[in-house]
Amino acid sequence: MELAEFLDAMRSQAEVTANSEVHLKMHELSQQALRITAEINGAYHTPQELRALMQELTNGGCGEDLGLFPPFYTDCGKNTRIGRGVFINAGCQFQDQGGVTIGDYALIGPKTVIATLNHDLQPEKRANLHPLPVHIGSRVWIGANCTILPGVTIGDGAVVAAGAVVTKDVASNTVVGGVPARFIKRIDVVEEDAS
Repeated sequence: MELAEFLDAMRSQAEVTANSEVHLKMHELSQQALRITAEINGAYHTPQELRALMQELTNGGCGEDLGLFPPFYTDCGKNTRIGRGVFINAGCQFQDQGGVTIGDYALIGPKTVIATLNHDLQPEKRANLHPLPVHIGSRVWIGANCTILPGVTIGDGAVVAAGAVVTKDVASNTVVGGVPARFIKRIDVVEEDAS
């Protein structure tokens, strides 16, 4: 199975049956990701070297000005798209088979987990997977030790407080926090003077 076919299968959000061709491609891509993340995490690299490794990991899917503090973990990498000016702090883990999109200038706090796969609830089908993408908008700030669950969209300018578990969509320019994450307040956006 080619990478494009795999990504199309993930975008379809169809159930992935255990040991199917799509499932086996997941395992193949995981081995590639393990090799690249071992390189990222195993020695010091300049910011330019880290960006080059992330470009390889994401198949060209990250901005040229990405900021990254290792360690960084993913079990795929090929279904991640990262915008311009994004900063990813240490210890983050992206399970991106279902798709992770991060908008421009987002800040991802240390030890953030982004999950895009659920296992089937039926015990006899428990090894089957259900992919759902995660979308993080532009200028989002995700605090330390957050977990973002499959299918969640976080709107532009939102803040996710440290330690939150985000189980449902977050509106733009709002603050959420807690387990599960709940609305805390709106952010009053100040328009910049164009003169």
